[in-house]
Amino acid sequence: MLKTRLTEKLGCQYPIVQTAMGWVADPNLVAGSCNAGAFGFLAGATIPPEEMERDILRVKELTDKPFGVNFHMYQPNAAAIVDMVIEHGVRAVSYSRSPGKEMITKLKDAGVSCMPTVGLPKHAIKAVELGADIITVQGGEGGGHTGAIPTTLLLPQVVAAVGDKVPVVAAGGFKDGAGLIAAMAFGAEGIAMGTRFLMTKESPVPEQTLQRYIDCKDPGVIIRSEAMDGLPQRMIMNELLGELERAGNLKKLILAVRNGLAFRKYTGASLIGLLKSAVAMQRDDGLTAAQAIMSANAPMIIQKAMVDGEPSFGVLPSGQVAGVIDELLSCQDLVSAIVLQAEQRLTELAQRANPA
Repeated sequence: MLKTRLTEKLGCQYPIVQTAMGWVADPNLVAGSCNAGAFGFLAGATIPPEEMERDILRVKELTDKPFGVNFHMYQPNAAAIVDMVIEHGVRAVSYSRSPGKEMITKLKDAGVSCMPTVGLPKHAIKAVELGADIITVQGGEGGGHTGAIPTTLLLPQVVAAVGDKVPVVAAGGFKDGAGLIAAMAFGAEGIAMGTRFLMTKESPVPEQTLQRYIDCKDPGVIIRSEAMDGLPQRMIMNELLGELERAGNLKKLILAVRNGLAFRKYTGASLIGLLKSAVAMQRDDGLTAAQAIMSANAPMIIQKAMVDGEPSFGVLPSGQVAGVIDELLSCQDLVSAIVLQAEQRLTELAQRANPA
């Protein structure tokens, strides 16, 4: 009952996608998701090329199921990641800022499915024109960079715009089987979840940071803020976010440059490469210099919480759904529970429609 165009294209058992979260979607989480029947994306926007290849190979050691890789057009090693994806037979790539037409063509010619995330119908239409095979649409409930339109309003618009051409995947506010069936009722052919997979036993997030997510019992404190880089992001309110909300432009610029240098050392990217990335974002997104630099090296700020285990000094990207999750399941138990509940809801709906 849960076979869709999405499962056919990605080769997964169930129409459930584990999204690529920087510092979180590591080989163990991706393999755990895939082995449970979902489709996992490996985060490729926060690590240098040699570590990216190491992680791809590690996933292949841990699972024989197909998986994907996430990357951003503006990162200095984007071309290298594309080559690795093709060389190692990765099934799909996901991205937000769309790669150029040539890069998409190269991936598609190699049989790699291209799966961008969009926040508006016009972006979905453009992405399909550029060659996208699957569209993920994220509503305002989703974590990280996100828009303001709720999933329930945005999803049917995107389905109406491109659903006859490519499968549409719903993201933003999903955690269980009831949500999967609701998304399918709106026309989606699967759901994508980030926060729910972050809050699993396979998640590499340090205990003290993960506790912040578990303790968050009010979806209202998981806010959309532009304080980080000038673009709206949904995050759990914490000490750093509060400081950024109050900071002036000079303080933000100092913080951006400091983290930019740290990010350059970590990834091996040249200073010129970092500046080019920032300039590209500034041009395309209309950001200030400080915002562009901050956006280009935001992974280093997230790293403080997700890797170093210092949730007070790093940002905590999160969907609002964290406010209604109160247990950590294994990926296997999570996916099994979603599938069981989804099939039960389908049966219940059929009985309501035809009680006899």
